[in-house]
Amino acid sequence: MDVRTVCVFCGSRPGSRPEFLAAAQALGEELARRKMTLIYGGASVGLMGALADAALSAGGRAVGVLPLSLQQRELGHQGLHELHLVNSMHERKALMAKRADAFVALPGGFGTFDELFEIITWGQLGLHQKPIGLLDVGGYFQPLIAMVRRGVEDGFVPEAHERPFAVSGSAAELLDRLQAGPTMQVTEKWIRRTEET
Repeated sequence: MDVRTVCVFCGSRPGSRPEFLAAAQALGEELARRKMTLIYGGASVGLMGALADAALSAGGRAVGVLPLSLQQRELGHQGLHELHLVNSMHERKALMAKRADAFVALPGGFGTFDELFEIITWGQLGLHQKPIGLLDVGGYFQPLIAMVRRGVEDGFVPEAHERPFAVSGSAAELLDRLQAGPTMQVTEKWIRRTEET
């Protein structure tokens, strides 16, 4: 698969462990090395800022999408090739999804979870067939993976969608897996109706 642009979801905070920051920097550098454009939330702080700074320092291209309401809180990055200021979170997510060939989630909070699950849901519904990856730093995403597995066991998630994402602790390995193609199997029918007799 020809992956030229990668949308990264991650925290506007740096997190409490140094490996989170190191992983964001490694991903930014690896994107630049592969000449892949970074699409992200546009902030200059937290993991978002570290990711963009690393990509730019390594000669890569970075594009940010930031809601006007967050311009003060998340401090829009002024060194990007493009910084799109939009009116809402919905516009932010839609534009990032449109510009991306693939998606990666780094550790983050509720915003990261929201973005990740929305893009997984869109894939489940067949609205895109772009690969999705989790950069699993220090086992951060293991509880999320277990939650999805529980959803399968309890009948809320189809078995075919138990692993809608590639998972790796290495930025290089994760990008290799995303370049291999879509990570989610689109099923014709994913809701089973119970027939009344």
